[in-house]
Amino acid sequence: MATTRSAHTVWEGSLIEGNGVVTFDSSGAIDEQPVTWAARTQEANGKTSPEELIAAAHSSCFSMAFSHALAGAGTPPTKLVTSADVTFQPGEGITGIHLTVEGTVPGLDDDAFVAAAEQAKINCPVSQALKAVPITLSAKLA
Repeated sequence: MATTRSAHTVWEGSLIEGNGVVTFDSSGAIDEQPVTWAARTQEANGKTSPEELIAAAHSSCFSMAFSHALAGAGTPPTKLVTSADVTFQPGEGITGIHLTVEGTVPGLDDDAFVAAAEQAKINCPVSQALKAVPITLSAKLA
């Protein structure tokens, strides 16, 4: 069954001087979050950006895809810690994403862990949606 998740943003003012608020409509799990151009291109200063939201989506999706693949291969993880770094270059857009994962997976060696992580990167639905952007990966066992 297909699912749809929704969010909306109310933006006021111009790009440079304006500001907005992102609301997570489907879950309500996260309070409204302020967003500005300055938070996107300079210091965050307590505000979010589209790139941070993409990083959150990518790190969580990758963790799910990797966990599922490891369990399917008979080596379920005890723990996976994944971060995603999304790089934004004004005038160019999103220029790259780097995933970093460290895991505790009983019965798996480093080479098998890295190979499984690479496959999860390819199969992760968010990775697939973002495949126009270079995605790199660092993976290691804890």
